[in-house]
Amino acid sequence: MKRFRNPVLAALLAGGACLSGMAAGFSAAMPAWADQTDPRLNPLFERLRATESPEPARLVELMIWRFWTESGSAEIDDLMSAGAAAMEQGDFAEARNLLDQVIAARPTFAEAWNRRATMFYLAGDYPASLADIEHVLELEPRHFGALSGLGLVNLALGREEAALDAFGRVLALYPANEAARSNRDAIERQLKERDI
Repeated sequence: MKRFRNPVLAALLAGGACLSGMAAGFSAAMPAWADQTDPRLNPLFERLRATESPEPARLVELMIWRFWTESGSAEIDDLMSAGAAAMEQGDFAEARNLLDQVIAARPTFAEAWNRRATMFYLAGDYPASLADIEHVLELEPRHFGALSGLGLVNLALGREEAALDAFGRVLALYPANEAARSNRDAIERQLKERDI
């Protein structure tokens, strides 16, 4: 798997730009174009909710990301990859330009909105990130990546209770998500200490 220099970027792009290695075995079962509307996601989400061990859950997560990131267009895929590369380099203007093109071409492609929300978060534009996360969740309410991003943005804005809610929503979909559990537990400890 590709290692991103920025650990936040790596976490937020997990699955999207980093699928090729672990998920390669699932390629034959996947269609040429499978986005957040594919009905085959439903049993994967059921399995994700029922899986308590992190490693098996991670494999299910990778399968879900594979559906979410398939655009069915080489041009769109190239723009998405270039946008991720620009984010990694810290070139947020170029990342935005590329992701704006994807959204203009495919406004119902939830992962394009999620990537741009990530870019806005990394650039420190939290209101724009929140607006894009809202679009993602309208298109795919189960998008645990966007919900994790929602938690991180709310933490950055000092909205601990909203962040706690977002990480709780991740765990309702994906109980084995260790990052969401760790964030939730840390916020709960912080809120308890504040109340003492």
